[in-house]
Amino acid sequence: GDLTDSASIMRILEQVKPAEVYNLAAQSHVAVSFEEPLHTSNTNALGSLRILESLRILKLFKSKFYQASSSEMFGLAKKLPLDENSHFSPQSPYAVSKLYSYWITKNYRDGYGMYACNGILFNHESPRRSENFVSKKIVKGLVEVSFKKRKCVYLGNLYATRDWGHAKDYVRMMHLILQQKKPDDYVVATGVEKSVKDFVNCVAKYLKIKIKWTGKGLSECAVDLNSNQIIVKIKKSLFRPLEVPRLRGNMNKAKKVLKFKPNYNFDKLVKDMIDHELKTLK
Repeated sequence: GDLTDSASIMRILEQVKPAEVYNLAAQSHVAVSFEEPLHTSNTNALGSLRILESLRILKLFKSKFYQASSSEMFGLAKKLPLDENSHFSPQSPYAVSKLYSYWITKNYRDGYGMYACNGILFNHESPRRSENFVSKKIVKGLVEVSFKKRKCVYLGNLYATRDWGHAKDYVRMMHLILQQKKPDDYVVATGVEKSVKDFVNCVAKYLKIKIKWTGKGLSECAVDLNSNQIIVKIKKSLFRPLEVPRLRGNMNKAKKVLKFKPNYNFDKLVKDMIDHELKTLK
């Protein structure tokens, strides 16, 4: 199927008549969305509408629908932590497209009585992350540095903070959201805020690379104290046109209603990603 092709979505739904539909497809990279806003909007925003409208036309009202919404929708929201009632202030074409999907999902739920839910997921990572995401870039880059297969890792804003969880936990949560009697929207997060710099420090510590940060602004860098080589540098082109400085979620509703408890904390997540990278490299 293809989210930009209504006919393919309609055909698949008509053939399968699914009990549950999880819309996880998207152009999911924030930085790329500034370069490809039309493609991002067509896939993310109208893609969700194409699924919902196909379900409505085919009268598949027993099919439950899950929309993968994003913490990026909150953008510059000033009051943290963020919950289901927090103000949205999207700061990228990606975030805007996800906000459309969020509202159209609510619209079809309220307007047509469809079982349609939003999971507002904060950053969720795993060994399967692609290299154009900062978490994987840090892990893969520093593992390669430790094996002397790379000299340096280039990053953007070191001080952007995110609420990082494990995809395995969050996918279990997606399933739980569609098992409730009534459809609703839920924030899925850990409630713990870590910066990109914290992520680097955690990975370096696990790999037993002793680093020291020096410099300020674009000149800030991490030096390997054993080799005295710079292994992390800042690259101006990796900054977003519009930055989202902080994101942290409040998942009290999910804990109360869904009885959800994550199996991974930040350290376990990082360890899982590093162990996979070490195994792959070896």
